[in-house]
Amino acid sequence: MRTRVTELLGTRYPIIQGGMQWVGTAELASAVSNAGALGILTALTQPTPEDLRKEIERCRTMTDQPFGVNLTILPAITPPPYAEYLQVIMDSGVKIVETAGNNPKDFIGKLKEHGIRVVHKCTSVRHALSAERAGVDAVSIDGFECAGHPGEDDIPNLILIPAAVRALKIPVIASGGIGDGRGMAAAFALGAHGINMGTRFMITKEAPIHDNIKQALAKAGERDTNLIFRTMHNTARVFKNAISNEVVAMEKKGAKFEEVRPLVAGVRGKQALREGNIDGGVISAGMVIGLIDDVPSCADLVERIVADCRAYLRAASELVA
Repeated sequence: MRTRVTELLGTRYPIIQGGMQWVGTAELASAVSNAGALGILTALTQPTPEDLRKEIERCRTMTDQPFGVNLTILPAITPPPYAEYLQVIMDSGVKIVETAGNNPKDFIGKLKEHGIRVVHKCTSVRHALSAERAGVDAVSIDGFECAGHPGEDDIPNLILIPAAVRALKIPVIASGGIGDGRGMAAAFALGAHGINMGTRFMITKEAPIHDNIKQALAKAGERDTNLIFRTMHNTARVFKNAISNEVVAMEKKGAKFEEVRPLVAGVRGKQALREGNIDGGVISAGMVIGLIDDVPSCADLVERIVADCRAYLRAASELVA
């Protein structure tokens, strides 16, 4: 496939693996890149900037194809050393960075000086326009269906993608709710130039999480996610399990973040993914789990999605021929 996204990223297919905390490691990123898509290492999955440097080097031993690094910038009382992570990315010769969270304008100049292409993930057209003005090369637009933080506007991709395409001059990558060739075909029909998938790549053989978690997600339906932190205006879509059910119930009773903090601690989610305890912590997952029923290799998944996308586009064309 050849689109503005493949030309920008140098990949065979316009498919990007989302940068997922605890999941975006060299094992998954290299497998995705070897399959012809763009694998993404998640910077903050690594405890220190030096650990990120080692992970980038490790990924290079596993693939000779393009891969990128996600750097999610979030407000915090004690923020991670973002500048140090950024320096490692630049010093390591990485050529593609996916940013998310706050506006990346403070980092873009430095990244551009090193010839790095920047894809910014956002959840609204207004934020996408701001990122375009700041100089990013492409925008990954995240609809309400997505895993993680869908923003507070609750706009699904059937509206959000064409609205972004209409407003932006840079390439638009559809993100959220896509897990098969039908979703990819639909994204193209809506004007997107590529797709970004997180949850679907979680449920692959190479994803560094316990098989119990993969099987639970593959067996789940489209109604098996919860929206937590709604009352705190920091909405997150996660897998419906005992922990997220409890958080929702506590919020309905007026609980503040400090009261739910022990339940949603990142270390609990990390441990659940590693040990396979389905109810052990918060597990990010999108509504697309309702369309997923197997655990393929990344290579098989990418080839299947591309083939199915072409088939669905042909079938749609025949309807109006």
